[in-house]
Amino acid sequence: MSLEISRKPRVFNTKHNKLAIVASKYNEVYSDGLVDNAIEELSELLPQARVDLIRVPGAFEIPVVIKSLLELEQPICAIALGVIIQGETAHADLVARSVIDALQQLSLDYTTPVINEVLLVADEAQAHVRCLGDELNRGIEAARAATSMVEIFSELDRGGSLRTQPKDA
Repeated sequence: MSLEISRKPRVFNTKHNKLAIVASKYNEVYSDGLVDNAIEELSELLPQARVDLIRVPGAFEIPVVIKSLLELEQPICAIALGVIIQGETAHADLVARSVIDALQQLSLDYTTPVINEVLLVADEAQAHVRCLGDELNRGIEAARAATSMVEIFSELDRGGSLRTQPKDA
């Protein structure tokens, strides 16, 4: 994990303007920090973009909602935000692995960037630094990664045929 936030990309205007953020309500103080910082940064970097926010109960529910959005709304990018705090059992690890794997597969299946900032942290102190602090804020980082991917996909998709629906199994 990087110890510093990524550089701010240039402001980018695109003809497609819909992004989606799906964020967990669990560990709400921290997930709210991710959401607020991501939206604020997106408003600077993609000022013409429409950002839809959907809140779900926990991190485990994020992938199914992103899948629905990719099918129905076809955003140019989806951002997953959540905070999982490590406990005494393996539950947090299992949830985090499941979410990460599902988000990556959705991105590949729909040829749409899915930015993953569902954080697995050791304790609330780490959550505070990454969600509410200024130096390692992963909400800001998610917005910057999304902006970079929107720009890359815009360049790749000059012909308008990059996005595909997943093939039936």
